[in-house]
Amino acid sequence: MKLDELTRQGEGEWAKGRRASVAAGSPRSPREANRDQAHGLASKNPLRSPDLLVSLITQSQSPIKPISPALTKAVLAGDRRAIAKAITAVESGGESASELVDALYPHTGNAWRIGITGPPGAGKSTLTDRLIGQFSEEGKTVAVVAVDPSSPFTGGALLGDRVRMDERTRDAGVFIRSLAARGALGGLSEATEAACDVLDAAGFDIILIETVGVGQGELDVAETADTVIVVLVPESGDAVQAMKAGLMEIAHVFAVNKADHPEAGLMVKALRQMLHLRVASANGWEVPVSKTSALNGDGLDELVRMLKNHQSHLHHDWEASRDARFRRRVKRLVEASWRAQFWSGGRAERLEASLADTQHEHRKPHGTANSLLGKE
Repeated sequence: MKLDELTRQGEGEWAKGRRASVAAGSPRSPREANRDQAHGLASKNPLRSPDLLVSLITQSQSPIKPISPALTKAVLAGDRRAIAKAITAVESGGESASELVDALYPHTGNAWRIGITGPPGAGKSTLTDRLIGQFSEEGKTVAVVAVDPSSPFTGGALLGDRVRMDERTRDAGVFIRSLAARGALGGLSEATEAACDVLDAAGFDIILIETVGVGQGELDVAETADTVIVVLVPESGDAVQAMKAGLMEIAHVFAVNKADHPEAGLMVKALRQMLHLRVASANGWEVPVSKTSALNGDGLDELVRMLKNHQSHLHHDWEASRDARFRRRVKRLVEASWRAQFWSGGRAERLEASLADTQHEHRKPHGTANSLLGKE
């Protein structure tokens, strides 16, 4: 009998009979356990279907296939099929994915990683497409990691950026992959950084990382990319938003898109004034402002020149910046592992029990946290 039929029938004869057999001591099959778990989750969130949840639960209980050493060799050889398979593996996560990243990591560090961020609708995808063409004409191999926002209900992503740049995939020197942000606050996830490692090890000269563009949370790109472009448009008060969101601190180059807009010149002037008042960068880099039109390519040459100037500026502390990135990443992985271990030790259930047993007026957030931490 199909799961959706059981859902409709609810207290059907099959369910009644099965409960009776369980009460009599008959063991439940793993499939039946998965069904019960899926029904419980679906009852809490009607937007998630039990059929989908059964599939996801069953997949999570399947043994993780080890990564073949041949896959690592194929990635290092630049095999496109292997690169795609490797990115899928690291996006899925797990021990095998970690082993793959560790195997490839010693071969990374040569690619120039350029982050492209800014508010939604600023024209990041169009500008990315233009940069692909510009670098390709120079004989560079270019990989793109386009991060799309994840659905809070399904965890999936529209992957619209891949649609916009689809024509570029016909170029033998271009590789484009869309990834879901998966809830990462800054629009980037560990899978994104791991995907960049795969592409770096595969020998691409330049990796463009186009982020979700969520404003104030869009800061993780500064820890992933060597050079960060912040794309703004002369409307909706983007200059003020840039200051509020902290984008002034992460930008290495500002690109004011839609150069033909009547207020584009005013925005360029406003940004330069703000940058002049900002505390000087520790490494001596002065952030330039470029006026571009991603739609028709105006100002693109100037933007690329500014990017290359920053790349040259990085050379004297290239290794130091890579060391800092590695240090931050390891700390983040350790913290994520600790967090997962902490809540998997029955503490999540204890928190729920505390909520159920305590009235609102008697709840103590710090006291409950200390209790879970074993301080009381």
